[in-house]
Amino acid sequence: MADWQEIPGSITAPRGYRAVGMAAGLKPSGLPDLTLILSDVEAIAAGVFTTSQVRAACVDYCRERLQTKASARAILCNAGQANAATGVLGLEDALESAQALSQALDMPSELILLASTGVIGQRIKLDALKAALPKLVASVSEDGAESAAKAITTTDLVTKAIALETTFHDRPVRIGGIAKGSGMIHPNMATMLAFVTCDAAVSPPLWQQMLSRAADCSFNQITVDGDTSTNDSLIALANGQSRTPAITEAGPEADKLEAMLTEVCIYLAKAIARDGEGATCLVEVQVSGTTSDAEARQIARTIAGSSLVKAAIFGRDPNWGRIAGAAGRAGVLFNQDHLQIKLGEFLMMQQGQPQPFDRAAASNYLRQAALGAYLKEDTVAIAVSVGDGSGSGKAWGCDLSYDYVKINAEYTT
Repeated sequence: MADWQEIPGSITAPRGYRAVGMAAGLKPSGLPDLTLILSDVEAIAAGVFTTSQVRAACVDYCRERLQTKASARAILCNAGQANAATGVLGLEDALESAQALSQALDMPSELILLASTGVIGQRIKLDALKAALPKLVASVSEDGAESAAKAITTTDLVTKAIALETTFHDRPVRIGGIAKGSGMIHPNMATMLAFVTCDAAVSPPLWQQMLSRAADCSFNQITVDGDTSTNDSLIALANGQSRTPAITEAGPEADKLEAMLTEVCIYLAKAIARDGEGATCLVEVQVSGTTSDAEARQIARTIAGSSLVKAAIFGRDPNWGRIAGAAGRAGVLFNQDHLQIKLGEFLMMQQGQPQPFDRAAASNYLRQAALGAYLKEDTVAIAVSVGDGSGSGKAWGCDLSYDYVKINAEYTT
């Protein structure tokens, strides 16, 4: 049983955080498009970012900031323009937006981190952003988490948010998070954004290590369409306002905090996969029997990302051969005579041999998952074993529908 509980509030549930989201006129739709997350005190900061060679200006900005100073107080996120592939002028826009916020907050710009999402090749509408900052700063509050989660979205159908609480030394410690993402999801970190707040006190190197490992088990294990974004950013703050003793080295307390951080990241990652553009269900792939966990995660991610597997699930076709094919091309050595595949409770292959199963019932299993979209029962479970090794891992994706093509064919028009 987990040593924590879910609580309301998402990113403002931890002590010492405020947030807000608002419409600043950045999106043509007029929907909310500017978010501010603010810590009352300077917080330890960590980040994991896209590995794409074509990066948004905010990614380069944040990387440089965190290398120089692993702390921050504010995260400013704009939606509508990705400010990626915008050259020197895009970087100047990012610097100017940070400087404008630093003046509005009366704090050094070195304590401000940035994120952007939207159309690649479009610079931030800087005049509109700067004009909105006084109202944004004046509106930031402990009740602003919901509006903040909404204002970071683009093609998302739903917001993604969670907060968990545990205890250290008889005092509550909380971690909250929000995320956005629906298309261009195949993180290599990982268009997805995620922001995490925590009120524990953690040393900078340890916090960064925790976040990187959490990303490997969560955001790096989701896929919607196979496209890595130019803007993928996962930023986490830890401000110490729980007043618990600082965690500075590996041990039981560090393990407990990292486990809760990972759980927050997994929840948000699964929410992104479930909200994939045009998707009707979440797909969870669990792989076991490999030599290492990394190998299991690699196979799981390959299966979850297979267009053939995803299309079969959308068509309610229990075509397990596509699952076997994806596992085989994942780049991990295994003996196919040991391969086992299950779809839900339906055993389809065992010891490398096809097994008889009720095809109509298996198809109905896929159909029922689609009918339960956005509910807990909307998950298609795929379990694959490739041997007797101790390695295991999971990945999450979604089905591939006609609507995915329609949404992305019309995205900029």
